[in-house]
Amino acid sequence: MKPEYCTSSQHPKWFGLAVQALILLSQEKMNTTCPSNELAGYLQSEPSLLRRILAVLAKEGFIGTREGRDGGYHLKKPAESIRLVEIYDAFRAGSKLCFGINESAGTHPLGQRLKSTLEDITGEMDASMREVLSKYTIADLVLQVETNV
Repeated sequence: MKPEYCTSSQHPKWFGLAVQALILLSQEKMNTTCPSNELAGYLQSEPSLLRRILAVLAKEGFIGTREGRDGGYHLKKPAESIRLVEIYDAFRAGSKLCFGINESAGTHPLGQRLKSTLEDITGEMDASMREVLSKYTIADLVLQVETNV
């Protein structure tokens, strides 16, 4: 497990909110933007929390921003090209669980003997999660949402 996974202050639910925000932005018309307050209202999320999530998505190049009266957020990449694993990587969504499992081993004798095994297991968990998430794009989720209406 990479150390940067363990120091992230981002909450695992950020991944879910990021995915939902990208789905909403993918449904906006190509040249229009959506303000963060509107996205937050739709997602029933705190606007300041969503703005922090959107800042990560912008930094990673998934979305663009426009300031001013008609400002807001828009997709910079086609929804078909945004894989869920890329979003997972941007937010290190699984880090706290895996780190917590590894840290639970402690420094007692059993923990020391078990630590290596737990690191192998959590590494396998992360690899499995990444494999599943690499199969899906934002466009795939949009299609599933539209068919389930």
